[in-house]
Amino acid sequence: MNVIEVSDLSRSFGRFKAVDGVSFQVAEGEIFGFLGPNGAGKTTTINMLCTLLKPGSGRAEVAGFDVINQRNEVRSSIGLVFQDPTLDEYLTAEQNLRFHAYAYRIPAAAWEDRIAELLRLVDLSDRRKSSVRTFSGGMKRRLEIARGLLHHPRVLFMDEPTLGLDPQTRRHIWDHIAELRKQKNLTIFMTTHYMDEAENCNRIGIIDRGRIIALDSPDKLKVGLGGDVVTLKAVDNEAAIAELKEKFNLSPSAQDGSIAFSVPHGEEFLPRLIGNFRTSLLSLSVRRPTLDDVFIRLTGRAIREEGEAGMKDQMKLMMRSIGNHRR
Repeated sequence: MNVIEVSDLSRSFGRFKAVDGVSFQVAEGEIFGFLGPNGAGKTTTINMLCTLLKPGSGRAEVAGFDVINQRNEVRSSIGLVFQDPTLDEYLTAEQNLRFHAYAYRIPAAAWEDRIAELLRLVDLSDRRKSSVRTFSGGMKRRLEIARGLLHHPRVLFMDEPTLGLDPQTRRHIWDHIAELRKQKNLTIFMTTHYMDEAENCNRIGIIDRGRIIALDSPDKLKVGLGGDVVTLKAVDNEAAIAELKEKFNLSPSAQDGSIAFSVPHGEEFLPRLIGNFRTSLLSLSVRRPTLDDVFIRLTGRAIREEGEAGMKDQMKLMMRSIGNHRR
C-alpha cells in the first residue's frame, strides 16, 4: 500500500523551475530518500508534500489526502523535522514536547505517556528537565525527531536530518531512527546529500535540477553501473584512455587527474589489464561502486562539486527570476 502518491509535480519561482514534473510513490513502512545536491529541488518537494508550499501543477496525496484540497488532514498525518533547528532553546526538552502536544490538540491525558516513551526512544530521558540550549547538535536533532512523532503521524518527513553533524553523531541518530521505524511501522521520507546516509534507505530517488533521474534501491543503482570501479593514473592519461577504448572496449572517464571505468569482477580483470597494457601506469586500484559513482555516471559530476556554492547560485537565480516576474 502506498502512503505517498506523486504525479507530475512541479513548482516554479518566476522563470526558475525548482521542481520539474516529478512522479513517484512511497510504500507504507518504507524509508524513502531524495539524494541530490543543494538546490536540486529536494526541500521544495518536501514543502509541497507537507502543505507548506502550494504546487504549481501536478498532483500529490499523503496518507490518502490531497495536499491542496485536504491540507489539514495531511498535516495531522505527518511529522516534520526541518533542515534548520526549530526548537525553543529557552524551554526544556519536556516543555518543547508539551507545547507541540498542545498545538496538535493531543488529549492532555496522553501527554505524559507519549512524552516519556519518545524521550526514552531517543535516549533523552535523563535530560527531560534540561534547557535545550545546553544540548549538543545531535541531541537537538533527536529531540526534534521525538517532537515530530508525538502526535503519532503515519509519515515522518526529514529534510537533511543530520546536516552539519559529524559522522559518528549521524550514525547514532540513524540507529534511533531505525529503532523508531521498527517499533512504529513508520514511513520515513528524507532528503540528504550524504552518500552514507542514503544507504539507509529502502529506495532512493536521485534528483538533479528539479528532475528525478533515477529511482531504485541503493544496491540496484550500484549494480546498474556494470560492476566494480577501476581507477588508474598513467604517465599519459590520453593515451591510456585511447588504449582502454580500443583494446578493452571500455568507456573510461577522466576526473581529477585519474581515469575511472566500470567492469564486472574487477579483481579478475586487473591481471589481464596489467599483462596487456602498453601505456605506463603510475597507480591502479579497484573497489566496489558507491552512490557517488552512480551520481557521477548520471550527471557527469559529483554532488560535492555543487555544495554551498551551487546552492547560492541556485538561490540567486531563483530570486532574480522572482524579481523579474514581479516587475
